[in-house]
Amino acid sequence: MARPILGTLIALTLPVAVWSAYPAVAQQQSEPPKPSPEAHETEPPGRYKPEMDVLGQVPVEQPGTKPGVPRLSEAEFTQAKQIYFERCAGCHGVLRKGATGKPLTTDITQERGFDYLKSFITYGSPAGMPNWGTSGDLTEAQVELMAKYLLNEPPEPPEFGMPEMRKSWQVFVPPEKRPQKKMNDYDTENIFSVTLRDSGEVALIDGNTKETINIVKTGYAVHISRLSASGRYLYVIGRDAKVDLIDLWMEKPDKVAELKIGIEARSVETSKAKGWEDRYAIAGAYWPPQYVIMDGDTLEPLRIVSTRGMIVDSQEYHPEPRVASIVASHYRPEFIVNVKETGQILLVNFEDVQNLNVTTIAAERFLHDGGFDSTKRYFLVAANARNRIAVVDTKEGKLVTLIDVGQTPHPGRGANFVHPQFGPVWATSHLGDETISLIGTDPEKHKEHAWKVVATLEGQGGGSLFIKTHPKSNNLWVDTPLNPEPSISGTIAVFDIRNLDKGYEVLPIADWAEIKATGPRIVQPEYNKEGTEVWFSVWSAKDQESAIVIVDDKTRKLKKVIKAPKLITPTGKFNVYNTQHDVY
Repeated sequence: MARPILGTLIALTLPVAVWSAYPAVAQQQSEPPKPSPEAHETEPPGRYKPEMDVLGQVPVEQPGTKPGVPRLSEAEFTQAKQIYFERCAGCHGVLRKGATGKPLTTDITQERGFDYLKSFITYGSPAGMPNWGTSGDLTEAQVELMAKYLLNEPPEPPEFGMPEMRKSWQVFVPPEKRPQKKMNDYDTENIFSVTLRDSGEVALIDGNTKETINIVKTGYAVHISRLSASGRYLYVIGRDAKVDLIDLWMEKPDKVAELKIGIEARSVETSKAKGWEDRYAIAGAYWPPQYVIMDGDTLEPLRIVSTRGMIVDSQEYHPEPRVASIVASHYRPEFIVNVKETGQILLVNFEDVQNLNVTTIAAERFLHDGGFDSTKRYFLVAANARNRIAVVDTKEGKLVTLIDVGQTPHPGRGANFVHPQFGPVWATSHLGDETISLIGTDPEKHKEHAWKVVATLEGQGGGSLFIKTHPKSNNLWVDTPLNPEPSISGTIAVFDIRNLDKGYEVLPIADWAEIKATGPRIVQPEYNKEGTEVWFSVWSAKDQESAIVIVDDKTRKLKKVIKAPKLITPTGKFNVYNTQHDVY
């Protein structure tokens, strides 16, 4: 498994001398001071990698080489391209224009030079750049190869438009041949869609019996599962940008259609506004930077819209603003599309798909994930590299405010509950520190607390990806799967929302799983339909045993461990009812 990162590949903003462009054509300079690997290895952000898994396999042409710059052989270029797309592009962008990480364009890299690049790739920096060389993740030869690669112009992957999409589109069971009523005895509202990340599948698990209903072949590393407003259709999207449509009414729920909407992707959603239920689906791509509106029953691609454009604060053009997350408005026939690099939130009105009416909200750069408040009127989304939360009023169609929180917020959908003192709040945990920020969300009855951080809790440590509670629960669960300490990444912290001041209890989820694996990580608490159980993924490497641990929410005691040979790298779990109704 590739080592996760968040920090930049090269700390190009540090004050340094100008280094030689390349030792073969310029006088070599001494290497800059070598940062201590220990200085950052324990920082949680240094373990997070928003990777670009699939682009590493895409054939691209090597750009021409300028005089004085080393040309790579075909084999070297292929290897370097794969390393870059799998480990670096998530932060620095496909075209190396900069994203969460700094730009790595050749005007910068050639000025810094080979020795500088090699040193920082090898040793890393306290700013969060991993020590790829001294950690053993890259060999010395690979480090030198990557330094040479960065001196060359970046390759550009192919575009992916309507001809390519329609070629990929398949309908296995047409709507007219599907059941007219539910044909199985499953409580479909309590089914869990479980991502089996490295096998390219999702497991449909019965929340009542805990038995696996079906394992469906999907795209690689499914990022999220979303439910149609009716609860009948399950939409999943893999990092390879393949959308799969699963019909839960079938005698054995299974896939009925698929569509590839690009080369890399992360987000999918369906229409939920009254009168538009199940009508449309939408998916957003990382590459090419675009979103696609599809027919909700068949996934037929209807409209493709590019997200290339201007950055909200600097007003500079960005060539690859990725679609990070999408939610469906409950008030209007709109999708809320969050564009990472430009910091734009797009309210896409789909009443006329061929003539879209799009409201562009200037929010904050590096938008990531988020969710609704308890009323489903306000959408809160993390601008994670700017340590902020943007709040959008989906009823009025406008930005409410930007709120400063902790370091690198990563809320998932967030968690809604009523605070004993401040009223309704929405919570986020953080990748970069141990805090949990509570934001007031009631501008009517608690106006003085609305859209402010009203309280900050201290959790186990940084490296959190998801936080969860339920309207029927008194517990607030916080995971820390990316913390470097196994005693933290293998456990879960749980707070009593009635008495948050007493701190958290730690539950040994990995120990309860009793699996033979090295350093399993506990990720994504998810409630069952009734809010009485919490399911946790015990995420191990692909070739090691994983599990799902189920905890009784009231007693906080172990209830059941699910193990199976085909339960390979389980990560996200999405309960049908909770996902359908945005309960979190």
